[in-house]
Order: sequence, then C-alpha cells, then structure tokens
Amino acid sequence: MISRQIDSPAAMLQVIREFRLIPFFVNPVAGWSIEEHTAPGCWFTDDILGPWDWKIDCVQSGDVVYGKYLWGGKAAFATPDVYKEIINWRRSLPKYKPTAEQTKVLDYMHENGSVSVAEVRRLLGVKKSAADALLSKLQMQTRVVTGDITRVYRGSDLHYSGWQRSSFCAPEALFEDLDFPFPGYRSVSLKSSLTPARSFDFLKQTVRNICGDVPDNLMLKILG
Repeated sequence: MISRQIDSPAAMLQVIREFRLIPFFVNPVAGWSIEEHTAPGCWFTDDILGPWDWKIDCVQSGDVVYGKYLWGGKAAFATPDVYKEIINWRRSLPKYKPTAEQTKVLDYMHENGSVSVAEVRRLLGVKKSAADALLSKLQMQTRVVTGDITRVYRGSDLHYSGWQRSSFCAPEALFEDLDFPFPGYRSVSLKSSLTPARSFDFLKQTVRNICGDVPDNLMLKILG
C-alpha cells in the first residue's frame, strides 16, 4: 500500500495516479482512501479545506475521473485506463440500464454538453434531493461523471467556505476526441478491448494489487 501523504493538490493528484482507483472517504478496506492518506492537519480544519477543495484541481487536471461510482454510489477517483473497464463492466449489466426519466436527462446532457443539478430540477420538475439521487445513479451507470467543479463565493466579502457547484458530462466528452482540443490535450479512448467479464477480473486484480486479499463478496460491494 502506498504511504505517501497528501498535503497539496499536486500530492493528491500523484496519489490518485499511483493508486489508479481510490475512494475519497474511509471505507471498509483499511488504508484505501484519500482521507486516510491526507497529512495531519489537512483534512477539514478551520484554516484549510484540504482534499475537499483540492479535488477541484484534480478534476481540472484532465487526468482523472471523479464521481460517485464505487460502493453503490460513493465518491472515488480513477485513472482513465481503469475507469474504461468500469464502463465496460457496468454498462453490460441490465440493472444499470437508464430509465426513461434518466434517458431524458442524458439526452439533455448530450445536446448541451453538460448538465447540472439545477438543470435536472428544471427539466424534470423535482426537488434537489431527487435530482442529486438521479445524477448519482447515472454516475453508477458510468453514463455521467463530474465534468467540472467551481468554487462558490458568498457574502459581502465573497468568502469561500467550501461551497461548490458541479457540472456533469459523459466520460467520453472528457477524454475522447474534442471538437476544439486545447494546447497539450491528448485524447484517451474509453473503449475497452476486453469482454465485460474480463474487465471485472481486471478491476478485481487492480483493487487487490493495491489492497491485498479482498474477499469476493466485498469486491462485489465495491465494484457493483
């Protein structure tokens, strides 16, 4: 298990790259989270927001995939080479087929390039909690990932206390060929060469390479 401590956005991004797949928060697999690898004094203190804020830099690096796609909908990071196998596995499962309501959101997202919680609320006429739940389900289906996160500044002094606003897009929109690529952009294919079953085996081995012997029943809870 990698023992590097996270004390900056750059260190956090390096840990994600080295793990290749890592949950944000503490979970039943000891030592396998951004939280546990964060340096003392850098996790949600009065003076520093730590990884909660630094995840913005990681998302905007264009190097990793962030979203709620492990443990039934918990936040995690992955490198594209691992995430494409999650796509291949999840999208093969009937339980992750989008509903009519979810398809309406996906159609809107593909037409507009991205979608936010506020837009889902307007589109479907639902409360914020329902919009959040729908987007979480789409993230578990690997149809949607976090495209960008922006800081929200409030009050007369425009103080930033950790409030953030996210937009969501298709994973292919982040990593495959862009219509207008920016300088330094390198496209990454998210199409797996494996069968879904082999992708699942690859993911299990990836987790075990990081965490050691994880039982199959726990692996199913992790990978869905």
